[in-house]
Amino acid sequence: MSAVAANARGPRRRLTAARRRHQLIEVALETFAASGYSATTMEEIATAAGVTKPLLYQHFASKRALYLELIDDVTTRLVAALEEAAGAEPNPRRQVEAGVRAYFRFALENQAAMRMLYQAPNDDEIADGLRSIEAAITDFLSPLIDADIDDDHRRTLAVAVVGMTEGVTREWLAEMQRPHALTTKGALAEGDGSVVGVEAEAMVLAERVANLVWGGLRGIRRPET
Repeated sequence: MSAVAANARGPRRRLTAARRRHQLIEVALETFAASGYSATTMEEIATAAGVTKPLLYQHFASKRALYLELIDDVTTRLVAALEEAAGAEPNPRRQVEAGVRAYFRFALENQAAMRMLYQAPNDDEIADGLRSIEAAITDFLSPLIDADIDDDHRRTLAVAVVGMTEGVTREWLAEMQRPHALTTKGALAEGDGSVVGVEAEAMVLAERVANLVWGGLRGIRRPET
């Protein structure tokens, strides 16, 4: 059951300020993901959360402030998932592969968050917040690129890897939103023609991207001067 559905039933017992803020963030995330930034109002979020609009404004000064907080929250959780996955692996290749898998797993388990990010409005402040996510992931990935190149070159490659991974994830989530997805999702064919479910599909895509990433990185050399 979604946070929106769970909290639209009416008043609940009083929550602590921290728990209430967490609840509002969860409800706002799903509401933005469903309706988009422009169409979503603070009143709509308050109603979905089962609180008054003044109470919502006690926690967030504006819709933009709330959206920026959501971006910060997603960034923190996503980078933590990447670091945890990579930290358990013994070498750069395995760390890169684990990081890509963790990214797809996070996207699968946090689809509303990813859709919210991918349909962000044309707003300079929010755009800066979104760039901070890409920068954080790039900062995580750069040290894992084990090649005889300088730091600027390494960071450029990390930016490329992040963009590629994001592009595949964006298309995958969009595909799952299309009407035919209800009957055909889970129908990604493996090499042997077998069909896998959505969770396994995420890992298949992650493996394909990881193989492409590492195959490309393996051939990287310091440019000749």
